[in-house]
Amino acid sequence: MIYRSKAPLRIGLAGGGTDVSPYSDLYGGAILNATVSLYASANIEPLSDNQIIIQAIDRKEDQRYDWSKILPIDGKLDLLKGVYNRLQRDYGLPATGFRLSTFVDAPAGSGLGTSSTLVVAIIGAFAEMLKLPLGEYDIAHLAYEIERNDLQMAGGKQDQYAATFGGVNYMEFYGQGKVIVNPLRVKQQYLFELENNLLLYYTAMSRESAKIIEKQSQNVLDKKSKSIEAMHQLKNQAQMMKEALLKGRLHEIGEVLDFGFQQKRQMADGISNSSMEEIYDAAKAAGATGGKISGAGGGGFMIFYCPDNSKYSVMERLEIFGGHCKPYQFVDHGLTTWTI
Repeated sequence: MIYRSKAPLRIGLAGGGTDVSPYSDLYGGAILNATVSLYASANIEPLSDNQIIIQAIDRKEDQRYDWSKILPIDGKLDLLKGVYNRLQRDYGLPATGFRLSTFVDAPAGSGLGTSSTLVVAIIGAFAEMLKLPLGEYDIAHLAYEIERNDLQMAGGKQDQYAATFGGVNYMEFYGQGKVIVNPLRVKQQYLFELENNLLLYYTAMSRESAKIIEKQSQNVLDKKSKSIEAMHQLKNQAQMMKEALLKGRLHEIGEVLDFGFQQKRQMADGISNSSMEEIYDAAKAAGATGGKISGAGGGGFMIFYCPDNSKYSVMERLEIFGGHCKPYQFVDHGLTTWTI
């Protein structure tokens, strides 16, 4: 038998960064995001010998070990090993060999929640194999614990919940790990129009999101008013985006995104840079009414709202920057698992 899973990546539409501690613990955060047809996939194949083989197929990396209850966290495929170690500790996995292979449809550090979505997918494959009675909140929280506590990777909370629940969600984040996921009943024609007008552009610039997020968190700890006020405004932006989507005021989307873009730059150094500013200005000059940096910033994907068929002129204008536009569709499903 082979145990499979897939979990969708997400586009953050508003409120990005307010899900990161300590801001969310002190003030409460709010984010609006939507899952798209790009995935992290995981497969577990039991083996007859006592070998543990882990493979990241998209990265052309693999590691082999004799069966053990704990795999070394040494910078090599740590996300995969971190999930195994935690599930072994909490649930006790069978003392048999297996091959765990993964694939992600977007590069690491691209701003679409790849790392957290991959953790969710791996948990899903193990849960399918072991028939673990885990609900959506359980899986998302476990993924967060593995990344942030076990592996000490800096980051927020939204990605694990987006990947597990799927769809368009307004999420609230509070102290003591409390998260509330509110699925939005956005009319299908509004989603089709948003999908038609929202351009997903890969800048081909890499970045380390953890370093940017650490700066952002430190700014809150240091009580830097400029950074904290920007996060307050981004939380307001999530509410603005929710109203625009639910009421079909799609002509406001670009302005709401632009408002967030101006605020997010104030949260921490490194979120934006001269190259990304140039791309943003070029997109607006070609017809986009607003946009944002996806994820922590510093590189990866950007999104632009392009009304009135302006996306074609925006795509043409952005060709000179060396990136590319990525096709996608919104999806309403989250983590899915099955056995063959």
